[in-house]
Amino acid sequence: MTTVKATRAEYCVLACAEVWRDAGEVLASPMGTVPSIGARLARLTFSPDLLLTDGEALLMADVPAVGSRSEVTEGWLPYRQHLALVATGRRHVMMGASQLDRYGNQNISCIGDWARPKRQLLGVRGAPVNTLNNPTSYWVPRHSRRVFVERVDMVSGVGYDRAAAAGPTATRYHRIPEVVTDLGVLDFETPDRTMRLRSLHPGVTVEQVREATGFPLDVPAPVPYTREPTATELRLIREVIDPDGLRDREVPA
Repeated sequence: MTTVKATRAEYCVLACAEVWRDAGEVLASPMGTVPSIGARLARLTFSPDLLLTDGEALLMADVPAVGSRSEVTEGWLPYRQHLALVATGRRHVMMGASQLDRYGNQNISCIGDWARPKRQLLGVRGAPVNTLNNPTSYWVPRHSRRVFVERVDMVSGVGYDRAAAAGPTATRYHRIPEVVTDLGVLDFETPDRTMRLRSLHPGVTVEQVREATGFPLDVPAPVPYTREPTATELRLIREVIDPDGLRDREVPA
């Protein structure tokens, strides 16, 4: 039987799923199609206690396909209780980013001077509370110098340098475990907490990542590749979680 290779989108799904590996009973808050598929994959494999919501106010006991309704509810999670989970660190959110710098400062608010921005974006939203109260990872479907910048135009999510400058009250629960992109996985496991290339997706080179990043990256030698999905993981992605192939719209083959 011919083995069908994993696509780039499926490597991205797997890398997002790994963010919640062995997370225990915490709320996963994935923002974006690929992170949503990844959270469901984690729940069905190596993180069975992970809590998933329907995107509104219910905790799902089942794991429906992306875009489908949940049929089994295991809990009620109104907005006030959602905020309580955030404040107590029992959530791991995976947000998007319009800009990210080497310390993990995130911008989703505006491009240009905040007093007279060239472009208005989402706004600060809950990013400061997210980054200072619970683990916050990021998903970037297009790794480019427009996103990975030397200095963000406005700080929405707090990076390691700003958290350190603010002192113990800011650093106590601050953690940015991973940044997953269409080129690879990055983290901040360096002495000065600057961004490091953790793994490359198969087919990607270090030079490609460096060219698409607007600041110097810490690059180990050698750089490992993102692990291969297992046959079971591929089946779950393709047949159970995302049978309509929505992942390929976010990360085209």
